Amino acid sequence: MIFEVHIPSLPLSQFIESFIYYRDYNPEHTVERFLPDGHVNIVIDLTDYPKYIYDNDTLKEIQACKNVWFSGIRNKYITIPSGKESEMFVINFHRGMSYPFVQMPLYTLTDSVVDGELVLTPEILDMRAMILESISIPAKFLTAEQFLIKKFINRLEVNPFIDFAVKTITSTPNQYSVEHIAGKVGYSQKHLIDLFKKNVGLTPKHFMKIMRFQKAIQEIPASNQINWAGIAVESGYYDQAHFINDFKTFSGFTPKEYLAKHSAFQNYVAID
Repeated sequence: MIFEVHIPSLPLSQFIESFIYYRDYNPEHTVERFLPDGHVNIVIDLTDYPKYIYDNDTLKEIQACKNVWFSGIRNKYITIPSGKESEMFVINFHRGMSYPFVQMPLYTLTDSVVDGELVLTPEILDMRAMILESISIPAKFLTAEQFLIKKFINRLEVNPFIDFAVKTITSTPNQYSVEHIAGKVGYSQKHLIDLFKKNVGLTPKHFMKIMRFQKAIQEIPASNQINWAGIAVESGYYDQAHFINDFKTFSGFTPKEYLAKHSAFQNYVAID
């Protein structure tokens, strides 16, 4: 398997966490569940055949994706191909930082996968063609970086209020209330909620829930000796009942079921 990560230079690095390129990944499973992680992605498929999104329960194909697609922030898990026999180029945005590239309310794209040319620019297909033509992996990264800078440079302005709110919630999802964060940025709760939905795709409260869930799965060690009550408290849950309920909402599994299935890729769980 070839798997390479590239961190773009400034100013892109303020908005994009990483570029990922991979191919020749051949796991035993063909379908997996992707769990909400608070991120937004652009996926560029470098093969010529479509990939599918599956019904979470029946595993029937419900949506075909090809060439380039925009995957909005998720409030629930999604069932997707495992990446077997694929060649992919993925753009991972920092949490809350994709708005300058789409300039439409992110809540309209929540839990959605949309053709990239409809959300970004029709020219995104030209970027895919240029990546395909680039022979080496470093050249592919450079091609994407140069294209995005040229196309979006005039939009790349960080919203300091959203940046502060997202980073505060991400780092300490169990510590501060929406009221406290609104007071810190000098906004009313209502205005912060509206701004957060527009730039992030969820309300601050729902984003906090996802970050608590993410904190919980990161606390799970590679061991069967788990103190679930301790993880629940450490992640900011009032009790185990709330912890288990959120865990099932965001993963479809109880914590013990997840423990039996999870791998090094914590947000991807083999299904079939």
